[in-house]
Amino acid sequence: MTDVFSLKGQTAVITGGATGLGLAMTECVVQSGGRVIAAGSSPYEKYQETLRPFGDRVSYEQYDVTETARAEAFAGRLVQKYGTIDILVNNAGNHCKKPIEEMSVEDYTKVLDVHLVGAFALTKAILPHMRENQKGNIIFITSMSAYMGIPSVCGYSTAKAGCLGMIHALACETGEDGIRVNGIAPGWIDTPMFRRATDGDETRKNKILGRTPMKRFGEPADIGWAMVYLCSEAAKFVTGIVLPVDGGALNGF
Repeated sequence: MTDVFSLKGQTAVITGGATGLGLAMTECVVQSGGRVIAAGSSPYEKYQETLRPFGDRVSYEQYDVTETARAEAFAGRLVQKYGTIDILVNNAGNHCKKPIEEMSVEDYTKVLDVHLVGAFALTKAILPHMRENQKGNIIFITSMSAYMGIPSVCGYSTAKAGCLGMIHALACETGEDGIRVNGIAPGWIDTPMFRRATDGDETRKNKILGRTPMKRFGEPADIGWAMVYLCSEAAKFVTGIVLPVDGGALNGF
């Protein structure tokens, strides 16, 4: 039997693919036999030491997901340069931790522009290519905040909840074309973004652990391997779902 978890021969575009959860997904795709186009808003020089060990299995393209007018041209350039795009992972993110009285409309909009509007624009741009090939996988990275009330992250919660609606709608629109659309809802994973959100807030950390049955934070690779599963033949009849990878937090008390 062939390895149904293999991504051999597949090319994945991962936004934010050079840091945090994105880098973990990049590593897992490479380990599964695929290659990665990591997209990020900063110049390559910022990430060259991180990405160099992957050799020609990982390429880097500078692209800011909020520049939605560029999405179609960017997608066309990727197809022309790299050939078939098999996987798109909408992972690029930002964060704003403020109570609503202190969160400006600009703060709120900036978070939506990255997580939701930017993801929509790039997905829309790459979809015609996937339809033409009658295959493809699209992954949205959502969040526990899409399911539960978490104070001081109103913009983030709104954006991640919006991704749930996009996953459900797109799965219905694209299923007949051989395209699967799914999401991953990470629990509390030990990444630089997580540390920025929780450093100096021991009460918040203890509250998280208190409702997580496994009593620990997750590792970035936990998200990477979940993404590999959802894009592999092992999940060929799975679409329109969001997989919590959270140590049981959604069920915890």
